[in-house]
Amino acid sequence: MQLGKVVGTVVSTQKDQKLEGLRLHIVKNVDVDGKPTGGFVVAADAVGAGVGEVVLTAAGSSARQTPITEGKPVDAVIMAIVDVIEIDGKETYVK
Repeated sequence: MQLGKVVGTVVSTQKDQKLEGLRLHIVKNVDVDGKPTGGFVVAADAVGAGVGEVVLTAAGSSARQTPITEGKPVDAVIMAIVDVIEIDGKETYVK
């Protein structure tokens, strides 16, 4: 799993029919303090995330384990919207 922040969306009118109905977001990788770590991923959204939200993504074969991505040609999925990050008793992120 990777922490990320949704920074944009991807719209594609011409795509494989297995991708029909999937929302695609651009997710920038971040550390536990919310600072960008370099790199991003285009991820299918399985949970209804929006731009600006901190999320958890999964990649590779794990990305095809959600009900909406099963059997689809995706390599990354947003599988959770983060509410709180706590490290050593200190909250580093609160939604």
